[in-house]
Amino acid sequence: MAGPPQRFITPEGFARIRAEYDALFGEERPKLVETIAWAAANGDRSENGDYIYGRKRLRELDRRLSHLSRIMKAAKIVDPADQRAGDQVRFGATVELADENDNRREVTIVGDDETEAAAGRIGWSAPLARALIGAKVGDERMVRLPSGEKSYEVIAIRYPG
Repeated sequence: MAGPPQRFITPEGFARIRAEYDALFGEERPKLVETIAWAAANGDRSENGDYIYGRKRLRELDRRLSHLSRIMKAAKIVDPADQRAGDQVRFGATVELADENDNRREVTIVGDDETEAAAGRIGWSAPLARALIGAKVGDERMVRLPSGEKSYEVIAIRYPG
C-alpha cells in the first residue's frame, strides 16, 4: 500500500503546525477532558450542557489533531533558502508581480497546508503559483482565475537567507 502523498512545506510552516498540535494536545485537550469528567460526575448527562458541549468540542479537537498529525507525517520540509535557481520562481520564492494595470502585489509560494491569502502566502498548487513556477524576472504569465484570465509580469524574485 502506498503512503500518503508528499506535502511540501517550509520549515516555518511545519513549526507552526507542530506548535498548534502541541498546544492542542498538551494544553487544551487535557483541560477539556478534565471539564468533561467534572461534568459527568454531576449526574444526568442528557441535560448537562457542559458535558454535551465538552464531548462535541473533544470530537472536533480530536479531528483537528488527527488532521495535523497526517500533515506532519506526510510533510517534506523544503527550505527556500536552499533553492539553487535563485533567478527562477520555485517553491518558497517571494515574487513581486504587476498586472496589466501596473497594480503590484507580492506573493510567497508555500505549501498548501500553510497558505494564508491575507499575508500573501499562496499554496504551490494554486493556479497563480503553478503559472509562476519557472518564471524569471521580466517574464509574463497568463493565469486562469474564476474571474477570467489575467496577465502578470514578474518584477522581482527573492528567497530568504
